[in-house]
Amino acid sequence: MSDSADIHGETAASFAAKAFANRSFLAGFIITTLIAVMALVSFLWTPYDVTKLIVADRMQAPSAAHLFGTDHFGRDVLSMIMVGARNSIAVALVAVGIGMGLGVPLGCWAAARGGLADEILMRFNDLVFAFPALLSAIMITAIFGPGAINAIIAIGIFNIPVFARVARAGSLALWPREFILAARAAGKGKALITVEHILPNIANLLLVQGTIQFALGILAEAGLSYVGLGAQPPMPSWGRMLFDAQTRMIVAPYLAIFPGFAIVFTVLGLNLLGDGLSDVLDPKLRRQR
Repeated sequence: MSDSADIHGETAASFAAKAFANRSFLAGFIITTLIAVMALVSFLWTPYDVTKLIVADRMQAPSAAHLFGTDHFGRDVLSMIMVGARNSIAVALVAVGIGMGLGVPLGCWAAARGGLADEILMRFNDLVFAFPALLSAIMITAIFGPGAINAIIAIGIFNIPVFARVARAGSLALWPREFILAARAAGKGKALITVEHILPNIANLLLVQGTIQFALGILAEAGLSYVGLGAQPPMPSWGRMLFDAQTRMIVAPYLAIFPGFAIVFTVLGLNLLGDGLSDVLDPKLRRQR
C-alpha cells in the first residue's frame, strides 16, 4: 500500500514540476487562479452591495472610494465584476460538466459499437456543428426564455457533440491496441474495457478539451448576457455590463474597459492553461513545436 502511494506521489510531483516549468501553463494557472479567487471572495465579501442602487453616486470615475468607478445606477463596478466572475464561471463550469457527462459516454459507446450507431452519432455531430455555437445558444434561450439556467442548458447542449467527437476519436485510436486486444481475450466486455482501459487513457484529451470549452463557455455566457438572454438583472454579468456601457463609451469608457478586460484575461488564462496542459500531457506535440 505504501509503495503504491509513494509511486503515485512521485508521479503527481513529477507532473507538477513539468507543468509549472511550462511558461504557458504557469501564466494560465496564475491568471485563472486570480479570477477564481476573486469569484470565491465575492461569496463572502464585495466592496459594495451590487443590488443596492445609489443614484447620488452614479457615473463616478475610478477613485479611492470606487477603484473601478460606478455605473449609471451608482453601483460599484469592481463589486459587479467580482460577482459577475462567479456567475460566468458557474455557467461555464456546469455547461462543460453537462457536455462532458453526456458527450463522453456517447462518444465511447459509438466507438465501441461502430456501424450504424457510430454513423448516426457522427451525422448528429455534423448537424450541430453546422450552426455557430452562439447562434445555437441564442435559439435555445430565445425558445425557453432568458436566464442563467437556460444559458447553462444551451451552452451544455452544444458541448455534448464536442466531447462526443473527442471521446470517439480517442477511443477509436485505442481499440486496435495490444492491451485492449488482451483485455478482450481475457473475456472482458466492451463496457468494462471502456471504463478500465479506454477512459483512463483518453483522460488527458478530455482534460485539455474541457479547458478549451470552459473558455468558450465564458465567451458564450457573456454573449448571451450581452443580448439579454443570460443572467437577468439585478444579478451582474460581464456581458450585460458591456451592453449597458455601449451608449456611454464617450463619457465613461471605464464601464466597458474593466468588464471587457475581465473577459479577455479569463479567456486568455484558460487558453494558456489548456495550451500548457497539451504540451505537458503530450510530449510528442511539444517536440513538434
